[in-house]
Amino acid sequence: MQLLVSVRSAEEARAALEGGAAVIDVKEPSRGSLGRADAGVIREITAAVGGRRPVSAALGEWADEVGSIPDVDLTFVKWGLAGCRRIPDWRRDLARLLEKQARPQPVLVAYADWQCAQAPSVEEVFALAREHPGSVMLLDTHCKDASKVMGKKRPTVLDWLPAAWVFDLCARCRESEVRIALAGSLGAAQIRELHASRPNWFAVRGAVCEEGNRQGAVQAEKVRQLVEMLDSAIPTSMRVG
Repeated sequence: MQLLVSVRSAEEARAALEGGAAVIDVKEPSRGSLGRADAGVIREITAAVGGRRPVSAALGEWADEVGSIPDVDLTFVKWGLAGCRRIPDWRRDLARLLEKQARPQPVLVAYADWQCAQAPSVEEVFALAREHPGSVMLLDTHCKDASKVMGKKRPTVLDWLPAAWVFDLCARCRESEVRIALAGSLGAAQIRELHASRPNWFAVRGAVCEEGNRQGAVQAEKVRQLVEMLDSAIPTSMRVG
């Protein structure tokens, strides 16, 4: 298990690297769950990483106008599927993208709160992923402030889906040779609860920002604490080096 950290600037990318993040993810949190950063910001962050870690980029929502993939050194790109329940061709179009786009690799995003997001269900997204062994799936949340729906300011993925269900999804991904990242306003408590599900990555932002606020700045020490927590959860017999 590795830690993916979402950053909005080159300075934050350097903090995430200092803390030991395994993947640097570029997004602009003020623009939504998978808010696309400006092209210049994406270039600055990939330059700051300098090939030391894989870099992924959030590119907005598929139902909105899909822009071009940035011409920089990216390993993964991803679009959210909010609003795609009204777009019948989302599955066909993403399947074609998976077949033709090798690098950066498209990530299939499933929203745990898919009803709130008017997105395809998690099962529908997983069904597409398992048809393409080697694909990558992200389980995230769309409605970061779901107080009107959930009665909670910042619901996590576990407020929308039972832990046992997430464990089962991770197991099915392994069986299908699909890599999976778990996200959705995760903090240390949720990561501890889910670490035995053995996703490939835990993806965070708010948990490593000032005061736990996803609009705050990423802090290297908070990243380091989560990396150390993940490492300590790995049995000694499974560690490398």
